[in-house]
Parts: sequence; C-alpha cells; structure tokens
Amino acid sequence: RVQLVESGGGSVEAGGSLRLSCAASGPVYLSNHIGWFRQAPGKEREGIVLVHASGDSPYYADSVKGRFTISRDDTQSTIYLHMNTLKSEDTAVYYCAACAAGFSSCVNYLLNGGSAGFGYWGQGTQVTVSS
Repeated sequence: RVQLVESGGGSVEAGGSLRLSCAASGPVYLSNHIGWFRQAPGKEREGIVLVHASGDSPYYADSVKGRFTISRDDTQSTIYLHMNTLKSEDTAVYYCAACAAGFSSCVNYLLNGGSAGFGYWGQGTQVTVSS
C-alpha cells in the first residue's frame, strides 16, 4: 500500500525553525520524485520543493530558496524539510506527494500546484508562524 506520512508541524515564532518529515513507503521512495507543497487558508496550493528520487539537486521555489533545505534518511525512507527563518506567510498546511514522471515534468507539475502528475499525497501537517 502506497503511503506518505507527514509530521513535525507546529507553532513557531517568526524567525524560528521547524523540521517536517515525509515518510514514504519503500517503492514510492525509491522510484518517485517527492514534492513538498503548502496551502494557506484562502489560497491555492503552492509547490515549494521537489526532491529527485536519486537525492540529487533538489528544486526550490523562489519563495523558499535560501531558507528551506532538504535532507534524506534512506534507511528510513524519509525526506526532511528544514524550514529556517520562518515568516508569517509560511503559515500553511504542508503536504508531501509523489511524482513518477521525469524530473523536469515533475517540476512543471509542482509549479502548477500538483493537481496533475502527483499521484500520492500525505495527509498534511499544519505549520503556524506567529509574528
């Protein structure tokens, strides 16, 4: 059964940090590119990071570049989203999702909100940043 499970959300003050986790079932982790998305109240879902299945060269959207980074624990089939210098506008529900297409195609799907191309989704985790 394909499964993606996010965890690590919470409340933090502006300027603080959080680490989110995305634990994927083995086949998904090994053969899919994993995207991170977020959706704030009243806004469309935004794709922010895409992690290559090989772990090479993650793609970061401009809104998070320089503040968010990715790490992986292949023994746990888990991808971590390290969020630093958080801002109130980072408040959202964060989701991870899996894309089986080529990396460049998945980047395009990511930038278009993931309504296409991402076949498996986690349940989401809330991040609240207070100013």
